[in-house]
Amino acid sequence: MAQLTIIQPGMQTTIQDLAGRQGLWDVGVPPSGAVDELTFALLNAAVGNPEAVAGLECVVTGPTITSDEDRLVCVGGAATQATIDGRRLRPGSVAMLTKGAILDVGPLDGPGMRGYVAIEGGLDVPRVLGSRSTFTLGGFGGLEGRALKPRDTIPLARKENLVTPAPITLPQLTNDWTLRVIPGPHGAPDHLTDEGVEEFFRTTWLVDHRSDRTGVRLVGPTPGWAREDGGEAGLHPSNLHDSAYPVGGIMLSGDTPVIVGKDGPSLGGFVVPAVVIEADRWMLGQLRPGDAVNLQPVSPDEAAEAIRVRRTWLADLRQESPAPQATAAGPERPAVLHQAAGSRNAPAYTIRRSGDRHLLVEAGPTELDLTVRVWIHLLAEALRGDRPDGVVEIVEGVRSVLVSIDSARLGLDELAKHLVTLAADLADPAAVILPAREVILPIAFDHPLAHEAMRRYQTSVRADAPWCPDNVEFIRRVNDLDDRAEVFDIVAAATYLVVGLGDVYLGAPVAVPLDPRHRLVTTKYNPARTWTPQNAVGIGGIYLCVYGMEGPGGYQLVGRTVPVWRLPVRERGTDDRGHAGDQGTDERPWLLRQFDRIRFRAVSAEELARERGEIKAGRADLETRPATFSIADVRRIEQEAPMDIISLRAKRRAAFDAERARWGA
Repeated sequence: MAQLTIIQPGMQTTIQDLAGRQGLWDVGVPPSGAVDELTFALLNAAVGNPEAVAGLECVVTGPTITSDEDRLVCVGGAATQATIDGRRLRPGSVAMLTKGAILDVGPLDGPGMRGYVAIEGGLDVPRVLGSRSTFTLGGFGGLEGRALKPRDTIPLARKENLVTPAPITLPQLTNDWTLRVIPGPHGAPDHLTDEGVEEFFRTTWLVDHRSDRTGVRLVGPTPGWAREDGGEAGLHPSNLHDSAYPVGGIMLSGDTPVIVGKDGPSLGGFVVPAVVIEADRWMLGQLRPGDAVNLQPVSPDEAAEAIRVRRTWLADLRQESPAPQATAAGPERPAVLHQAAGSRNAPAYTIRRSGDRHLLVEAGPTELDLTVRVWIHLLAEALRGDRPDGVVEIVEGVRSVLVSIDSARLGLDELAKHLVTLAADLADPAAVILPAREVILPIAFDHPLAHEAMRRYQTSVRADAPWCPDNVEFIRRVNDLDDRAEVFDIVAAATYLVVGLGDVYLGAPVAVPLDPRHRLVTTKYNPARTWTPQNAVGIGGIYLCVYGMEGPGGYQLVGRTVPVWRLPVRERGTDDRGHAGDQGTDERPWLLRQFDRIRFRAVSAEELARERGEIKAGRADLETRPATFSIADVRRIEQEAPMDIISLRAKRRAAFDAERARWGA
């Protein structure tokens, strides 16, 4: 088999394909794939590849490569200084990389951030969870789940079933970008003031140097908030009860806008005031630190026309008929597509656009109500059971569900009508009994790596943060506890109900204590941490999460536990859902499920290291036993000690308000 050899890998050169992973956003697996999807698609068309084949993506400096067989190649994006055996290769032009010749992609000095290389036939690495794309943070996809190294060899796919190579014109790169966005789903008057929204869209933002494939951070003015805090969700007004993010969604992580990237988190607790339209998402791959970014609000109709033009352009290159564009009725398409009042067996809910390819259903009041959480689950399950063609992702949040579509096959208006029909026939959430498990997780409180994350944050991000230098002391103070040990005692005594998966990636649970007396209240970091150890345990608002992998984060850290994600060694072909292993098995990388009950048992850091090793190696599994969950369980707890619950809530609210006042001062 022909192969490509990496002589020098350049900086963060990875294997990516176009579509990435689909259908796993609900368990925290990001799509990955080429960030500049437009350039990637054009380069593949130029060398005659089907659009699904894999190529190379690089940043800062491109790779030096050679092949043991003649292959057509094409480079683009920020790769403007490429050569073959010293002869210049212009971006977008196709050349033959003859056997033994050397392609040097060269430095990527800008404008633009990422360079791409398409090779005739494509790169023939195994699909993992349905895609060849590399997700380096998760350690899978591409070549061994990592960036390429010198002397790596990559199999080349056979040169058959290729389409006719096409001449291409690449998009123009710049240092001054205008991103078209659809406002919402969050904004004025609930989260931002009218003036705050106007300033958000009027500002010329700068790209922060701490941007990567997970997200693009923007530097600019503090948002104009319409509220003092996020209530139970956290101390900062940006905090929400955990809700899913769309790729291209601009979340306000504290006071910092972050555009969610192809390797970004699927679930989190921050306001999203705008979403980049599908036709402009490619630009996120070329935003370079220091670049200027303006956000231009457009209507859904303008967004639909922009992606229609894109699809027609690419179809013409491939001499294909473009897929018919899904459209919606009516000349005006409001942000809110449906509102329903509450009834005896169902909460009030709203269906609104979240960009041009997502719908967000939000139910109940802006506070934790587990009856609402069950209703959201029932709606998501109903949609999974009666799923229109074109639904790509269904992601449950605490009081919301985000649905992603392929806009070439399904319109948001049509989907909204379908959801309304499904909602009308749901069971009474208060009467439903859901299958679950009790899961016992070891936890090393005060783990050294949790303190290392705090130290790095204080040193490199925000030295004066009120949660520095000790997150546990901050939790003690904001909950009016007598000493740090009480924080650990409460976490160890609580039974946590899993109300979301994928909060900070890869099956990571977001959970809430069943007993309100165990609901410690805190806030998320502002701005977020840039590094969190894998499987750190943190608290944000009233929620607890386990970090599925290393990466950014905002929860206050209390310890560390065992992996909650394990990619099977046998992972090869995948079924339609992306389940790993042989067809027909239920072998899944994520180890927790919605509505599992989590209990913690305290262990030393040394004992935790041993148990982590056993689970990673597949020699041990999580300790589980069958269980169920129902709202009746919650009601029984609430009726046991109603006055204790009321007095504790009042005490913690007073401490919360006092801490907010100190923070404001």
